[in-house]
Amino acid sequence: MGAMTTTTALPRAEHPRPQFVRDSWMNLNGEWQFDFDDANVGTPSGWHKGETNFTQKIQVPFAFQSKLSGIGTNEFHDIVWYRRDFTLPQGFEGKRILLHFGAVDYEASVWVNGTLVATHVGGHTPFHADITEALQAGANRLVVKAVDYSRDVTLPRGKQYWLEDSASIFYTRTTGIWQTVWLEAVSPEAYLAKVKMTPDIDAKQIEMVFYVDGAQSGAKLQLKVEVSFKGKPVTEDMYSIKGSSETRKIRIDDFNDHGLGGWWTPNKPNLYDVTFTLLVNGQEADRVTSYFGMRKVSIEKGQLCLNNRPYFLKLVLDQGYFPDGNLTPPSDEALKQDIELTKAMGFNGVRKHQKLEDPRFLYWCDRMGLVVWSEAANAYEYSDQYVRRFTQEWIASMERDYNHPSIIAWVPLNESWGVPNIQVDRLQQQHALTMYHLTKSLDPMRPVVSNDGWEMVHTDLFSIHDYEWREEVLKERYSSTEKAVSAKPSRRVLAVEGFPYAGQPILVTEFGGIAYKKSEWEGWGYSGADNDEDYESKLRAVIQPLLRSGVVQGYCYTQLTDVEQEINGLLTYDRKPKIPVEIIKAINEGK
Repeated sequence: MGAMTTTTALPRAEHPRPQFVRDSWMNLNGEWQFDFDDANVGTPSGWHKGETNFTQKIQVPFAFQSKLSGIGTNEFHDIVWYRRDFTLPQGFEGKRILLHFGAVDYEASVWVNGTLVATHVGGHTPFHADITEALQAGANRLVVKAVDYSRDVTLPRGKQYWLEDSASIFYTRTTGIWQTVWLEAVSPEAYLAKVKMTPDIDAKQIEMVFYVDGAQSGAKLQLKVEVSFKGKPVTEDMYSIKGSSETRKIRIDDFNDHGLGGWWTPNKPNLYDVTFTLLVNGQEADRVTSYFGMRKVSIEKGQLCLNNRPYFLKLVLDQGYFPDGNLTPPSDEALKQDIELTKAMGFNGVRKHQKLEDPRFLYWCDRMGLVVWSEAANAYEYSDQYVRRFTQEWIASMERDYNHPSIIAWVPLNESWGVPNIQVDRLQQQHALTMYHLTKSLDPMRPVVSNDGWEMVHTDLFSIHDYEWREEVLKERYSSTEKAVSAKPSRRVLAVEGFPYAGQPILVTEFGGIAYKKSEWEGWGYSGADNDEDYESKLRAVIQPLLRSGVVQGYCYTQLTDVEQEINGLLTYDRKPKIPVEIIKAINEGK
C-alpha cells in the first residue's frame, strides 16, 4: 500500500494476492495473542468480545504446530483463539474496509469489536468480510476462533495426519490461521470484486468477466481497461457496466516472432499487465492492477499440447512443506528458490500435491515460467458430509486460481483418497464423475484428471502412478499403449470397469521415490540408493525409459524435497541438492 505498507520485519510482509492489487492495504501478520480452548469454554465465556487476555503469543501466519509460530507442538488442540488490535492507517478514512484471510484451517469465526463479521468453512480457501460497520475510531480489536477436526478422516486435509506424530506419507497437521491476514480499503461508491479472464490464442482475444460490488442504484458505472506488454500499450477501452457483472472480449493481436512472441510458455513466460479503473458518475472510484498470460492447453488427436504444439511434461511432485513453517512458506524468497531449483534440475513444471498452494507461489510460476498441476487437498474416507465439504472447497479453489496461466490441469482426486471403494461403489464413482464434470463446467480451458494414479473414471489425461525401479521392467511396460494401460503397477486397476482407456494422453504422474539419506533426517522412500553414483544411476534407470517410451507424454518424479520422515526428495528438507543439479538436468534432458 505504498507509504502505508507495514515493515519487512513482519513475517510474509509482501502483498498476498499479486494478481489483484490495490495500493491501499495493510498487513496484519506478526504477533497476536493466542490460546488453546480444549474444554470449549471460549464461546460461552465471551472470549469473542475481546476482553479476555489470552495466555500465549503466536506469530501469524504460522500455525501453532510450526516452529516459526513460536509455539511448535504436535499435540491435539482443535479449538484455538487469536486476538490483536489494529488502527487504520492514513488514507483509509471514508473508505469501506475489507478484512481478508488467505486460509484458516478448518472453520473460522471472526469478530471485530465484539461484532461477528464472518464465518467460513474450508481449510485451504480464502475469505473476506466488509467490516466497516463494526469499526470504531482509534484502536479496533480483532478476534478469531478456529476449529479443526484433527481426527476426522472425512475432512479435506491433504497430507495432515490424524494421529499425533507424523508417519509414512503423512505429515504434521495445520490448525488455524496459516496464510496472511490483511485489510484493504475500497471505495464506498462501488469497487471491482473480481475479474475472470479466459485467453483464446486462436481467436487472438481474451474474455473478461467483470464483477462489481457496492454500486448504488442509478449510478453510472464505467470500467477502463488498459493492457500493456513489457511496458508498451496494447489496447485501452472503456466499458459501461450495467449490472453486477459484465462480459467483454478484448482483442490481443500484438504477437510477433512468427505468432509466438506474446504467448506464455515456461521458456517464455510472457505476461500482459492490465489496469482496471472503475468510474462512478465519471469519477475514479477504484483501481486494480493485474496480469494475464495468453496460452492454450489442449488435447489434439491424443496429444497433450501447449499453444497447439505437443508438449512433453517433466514435472516434479511438490508437497509444499517447509522445515520450520510446515504448510506455510517461511518467506517469499523460499517460494522463488523452490521454483529456481525445480527449473535448474530440468523440470518444466510441478504437481502441487495435496495442497492448495500460497497464491504467491503461483504468481512466481506465472512470472518465472513453470507449469502447475493444481491438486486438491483430499479427505481419506467417503461420507455425505465429505461430499458437501469437498465440493464447496474445490469450487472456491478453482475460483481463486482460475486466472493463473501457469495452471494447466486440475486434479480434484488422487489415488482414490476420499473414494476408497470407487472400483465397486457406484456412489463413489458418481462423485468422481461429478467432480470431473463440475470442473469442466467451470473451466473450458484445462484438462481434468478424475482420479490421479489409478481407478480412473472419465478423465482427460490417463495418469499412472508407478514406483517400479527396475529399468528393464519400465522399458517393457511402456513400450506400447496396450501394455501401459493394462498394467497394474500398484496392484490396482488403472480404469474402473465401464470406463476403459479411450485414447487419452498417457502420463506417469508418480514414479521414482528413491530414498537417499544426505542429512541427519532418518526416513524412508519407495526404493533406495547407497551413494552419489548409485543415486545418479537409479535416477537414470527410472527416468530414461519414460523419456524414450514414445507412449508416455509426460512424467512427475517423486519428489522435489524430503519431507519430515520421507527422504525420497531430490533435495533435502532444507533445500540442498543431493547430487549436482546439472546432473539431474542432464538426466531429464536424456543426456
